[in-house]
Amino acid sequence: MQLAESVCRQSTSLPSVERFGIRLQITRAAISVPSNIAEGWTRESRKEKRQFLAIAHGSLSELHTQLLLCLKLGWLTERSLADAMSLIVEISKMLTSLRRQLRHTPTNS
Repeated sequence: MQLAESVCRQSTSLPSVERFGIRLQITRAAISVPSNIAEGWTRESRKEKRQFLAIAHGSLSELHTQLLLCLKLGWLTERSLADAMSLIVEISKMLTSLRRQLRHTPTNS
C-alpha cells in the first residue's frame, strides 16, 4: 500500500499531457500490486494464491519499467523516485520468497 500511495502521489508530477497515458498506466500498475496480493491471500487454494502473487509480481515489474522510462524522459527525478524504487526492490524480494514458499509446499487443489 505504501508503494501504491507513493507512486500515485508522484504521478501528479508528470506532464499534464500524460494524464491518460503513462500516468494512468503507472497508477493502475501501482494499485494492482497490493490489490492482487490481497485478493490472492483470501483464496482457498495455494494454486490460486500463487497465481495472484504472480500477477502482483508482474504488475510490480511493469511499474518498475514505467518509472524507469519516466526517469529517462526526465519527467521524474531519481530523488523523487528513491523511496518507490527501494520499495519495489523490497516487495519484489518478498513476493519471490512467498511464491517460492507456496510453490514448494504441497497444494490442496
